[in-house]
Amino acid sequence: MIQLTNISLQRGIKVLFEDANLTINPGQKVGLVGANGAGKSSLFKMILGELHPDQGEFQRPNHWRMAHMAQEVSNSDRSALDYVLDGDETFRAAEQAIQHAEENHLTDQLAHAHAAYEQADGYTAKSRAEQLLAGLGFKQQEMNEPVSSFSGGWRLRLNLAQALMCPSDLLLLDEPTNHLDLDAVFWLEQWLKAYPGTLILISHDRDFLDSLVTHIAHVDQQKLISYKGNYSSFEQARAEKLAQQQASFEKQQREIAHMESFIRRFKAKASKAKQAQSRVKALERMSVIAPAHVDTQFSFEFPKADKTSSPLLSIEDGEIGYNTTLLTTSCTLLPDMRIGLLGANGAGKSTFIKTLVGDLPLRAGKVTQGMHLYVGYFAQHQLEALDLSSTPLIHVQRISPTASEQSIRDFLGRFGFNGERATDVVKLFSGGEKARLALALIAWQKPNLLIMDEPTNHLDMESRFALTVALQEFEGAIIVVSHDRHLLKNTVDEFWLVHDQKIEPFQGDLDDYHNWLKTLKKSNTAAQNGESSPENTSVKPAVDKKAQRKREAEIRNALQPIKKKIAQLESRMEKVEASLSSINDQLNDTELYNESCKTKLTEVLQRQSELKQESEMLEMDWLELQEALEQQETELREL
Repeated sequence: MIQLTNISLQRGIKVLFEDANLTINPGQKVGLVGANGAGKSSLFKMILGELHPDQGEFQRPNHWRMAHMAQEVSNSDRSALDYVLDGDETFRAAEQAIQHAEENHLTDQLAHAHAAYEQADGYTAKSRAEQLLAGLGFKQQEMNEPVSSFSGGWRLRLNLAQALMCPSDLLLLDEPTNHLDLDAVFWLEQWLKAYPGTLILISHDRDFLDSLVTHIAHVDQQKLISYKGNYSSFEQARAEKLAQQQASFEKQQREIAHMESFIRRFKAKASKAKQAQSRVKALERMSVIAPAHVDTQFSFEFPKADKTSSPLLSIEDGEIGYNTTLLTTSCTLLPDMRIGLLGANGAGKSTFIKTLVGDLPLRAGKVTQGMHLYVGYFAQHQLEALDLSSTPLIHVQRISPTASEQSIRDFLGRFGFNGERATDVVKLFSGGEKARLALALIAWQKPNLLIMDEPTNHLDMESRFALTVALQEFEGAIIVVSHDRHLLKNTVDEFWLVHDQKIEPFQGDLDDYHNWLKTLKKSNTAAQNGESSPENTSVKPAVDKKAQRKREAEIRNALQPIKKKIAQLESRMEKVEASLSSINDQLNDTELYNESCKTKLTEVLQRQSELKQESEMLEMDWLELQEALEQQETELREL
C-alpha cells in the first residue's frame, strides 16, 4: 500500500501539506482533487520520488512498477509508434539484448534474450501500441510520422499512450483528458476501467471521475481528506460538512433555491424526448451537489444581448471546408437553440465553427446572418491571442474605453480577478486564469450566439461549475464542442453530428452517441475483415434532411408567439413570488403585531391575499399555455 503519515511539505514560502495523512490500498482507483496550486502535482512528484517530505514518513512498496504521464512536450524525431513503444522499458531492454547477442554471436545470451522478449509480450508489443494510438485518435498513417510533426496537444496524447504502454502496478495520470476529444475520452475511460493496478488520477472532469474512481483524496487546507466513493459521493459528503457552518449554510440555501428555480422552469418546458429528460435528471443531481461549491470565488454570467435577430444565422445548401475536406449542410440557428456538436477528431467540427464565425467562407451555397448577430467565440487560440504584457483591466478598457474603471473591476471580480489581480500582467497567469480572462472578454461584449470550443480545458472544478451555471442562464443560442460530458448534459438541448462529410441532427443523448460509436467501430472492423456490416450506422433520420430542417424552422417560428406569452407570464410570476417573499418577511417581524401597527398589519395581510390570488391565476394561465404549446407542437409536426 501507499502510506503518508504526518507529511509536511513546503515549496518556497508556500506550505502545501502539514501533518497530512493518506492511505491507498492496492487496486484502488483514487481521484486526487483540490484547488489549483493546492499541491496535487507535488504529491505526484513525492510518490515518484522526485520530491521528499520535509517531515513525516512516506512509504510505497519497492517492488511496484510505476508509470506516469509526462507533462513535458517532447520534440523527438522518433516515430509516434516508436515513441509509444519506448514506454515499455522491459520490452525495449529485451529487444536490445537480442540485437546485442545476434551481433556478437552469443548463443547462450540469445536464448535468454528471446525468453525475456516473450516474457515481455514482445511479439504483441507493436499491435498493442497501435491500439493505444488508434484509441487516442491517431490515424494509421500518422503512427509513423515523427513526434516533432505533431502539435503540443497531440504530443501530450503521445505521452499518455506511452504511460499506458508501460507495464505497471501504479499508474499516475495528471489531467489525462485535457486535449482529448469526446471519442478519445470514452475510449480512455474503458481502458482505465480494465486496468488491474492502482490508479491515482488528477482530473477536473466530473463524469470521468464518477465513472472510474473508488475513492477521493481531497487536498484542502494543507490536509489530505479521504472519501469512499466517486466524485458525486464526495461532493455530497463535503456539502454535509459545510452545511454545519451557519454562514456556509445560508449561502447553500441560496444556491439550492437558485438551482431549483431553474429546474422548475426547465421541467415545465421540457418535452418527453430522451435528451430533455436526461438533462432534467442531470439538473436535479446538480441541485444536490451545488452546496459543495458554496466556497467558490466565481459567480459570473453572460449578460443578455441588447438586440437579437431571428434567425441568427442560416446556411442553405452549404459546402464547407478546404480542397481535401468538404462538409455539406443546410441549417438554421435560432435565438433559443442550445446545441452540442459531436464528431470524431478530424471530422470537421472546427471547420464548421470557423465558417459560423466568418473565418472560413463557404465554397458553395448561401449563408445569411441576422442583422443583430453578435458572436462570442471561445477557442484555445483565444488564450494565445491575449496580450501577455497587459492586464485584465487594460484588456477590457481596450474594448470599452468609456467604461468606468470601477464597473470593469466589479465585472472582472466575478471571474476571480479581484483587487490587485485585475492589474497583474497576463504573462504571470496560469492556463486556467487565461481561460477565465478570455471568457470574461467574451461576456463583456454581450453576444447572442456563444460558440464554445473545448472551454473547460485548463479550468478547475470551481471554474467549470461557474461556467455551467452561466451557460444555463444565458439568454441566447449556444454551440458547444466539449469532452466534458457534465457540461454538455447541463447546458445543451440537442446534438448535431459531424460525420461522413455531413452535419446533421443526432437523435439521442450522450449514451446513445457512445453506443453509436461502438457500433460504428464494429462496422469498420467488419469492413476491414471483409465481413458484412452488423448494423446500419447511419445517422437517423436519413431522409430529405434539407426539407426536415426547413420544416423544423417553420415549426419553431410558428411557436414563437405562444412561447413569448409564456415567457411574459414567467417573468410576472417571478415578480409576484418576490413580492410574496417580501410580505412574508414583514409578517415575521413581531413588531408588526403591536396594537399601534394594526392598520399596517391589515394592509399587509390584504396585500398577501391579493398576491396569492394573482399567483394562482398566473399559474393557471401558465399551465393552459403550456398545454396549448404541447398541442400546437404535436399538430404542427403531424402536418
